[in-house]
Amino acid sequence: MQTRIRFAALVIAVATSALGCSAQADQTTDKIKSALQTRLGIDASDIKGITKAPMPGLYEINLGTQIVYSDANGDYVLNGELIDTKAHRNLTEARLNEINKVDFSKLPLENAVKVVKGDGKRKMAVFSDPNCPYCHQLESTLKSVDNVTVYTFLYPVLSPDSTAKAKQIWCSTDRAKAWESWMVDRKAPTAAGTCDTAAIDSNLALGQKMNVTGTPTVILADGTRLPGAVSADRLERGLNGAH
Repeated sequence: MQTRIRFAALVIAVATSALGCSAQADQTTDKIKSALQTRLGIDASDIKGITKAPMPGLYEINLGTQIVYSDANGDYVLNGELIDTKAHRNLTEARLNEINKVDFSKLPLENAVKVVKGDGKRKMAVFSDPNCPYCHQLESTLKSVDNVTVYTFLYPVLSPDSTAKAKQIWCSTDRAKAWESWMVDRKAPTAAGTCDTAAIDSNLALGQKMNVTGTPTVILADGTRLPGAVSADRLERGLNGAH
């Protein structure tokens, strides 16, 4: 009987200790969040999470598309990359990739312009604006990448003309041809007629939900993001699973 009482007391003590640690962690993150909101004017909804960073005394502030670091009081903020010199690894980049990883299988590919190159075995998705110069650059780069299926989510965020062109491309008889003709050869798209363009509105909502703040944004089949007009070599490495 006495042994059972001691065991029960031990369980309660361990549970209380764990709750105490959790409460302390919550107090710290709440303090940091409050300080950043008050002093830097950061909106509460922009702070996606606060956790301890690999470096002692430092806390990671997840802002969705960016990571910054703070001390335990929110008195100091570091905007930069945290590098593990022993492993020669960019910890900030690795965490951003982890945080922003996408479940490729759940992307609504029916809302994308599909272009198949070669055997099309490798897959990638791109959020792209028809008037984005870096998107044009990426499309030129893709001409040298073979054996890939590219799903382009029309994401007109730059201007009303971007929206107009996106709708013309989406309503074309051959969307893939219309997209490539405009992006690579600068042949203005012409719609075959009016059509349902709800997919474009869905793409805009999806991109906002996924924190797609710039175009082009490439998403590889394993969920990794590659922002900007990446090079053919970088695309090849990513498509082959090397990051």
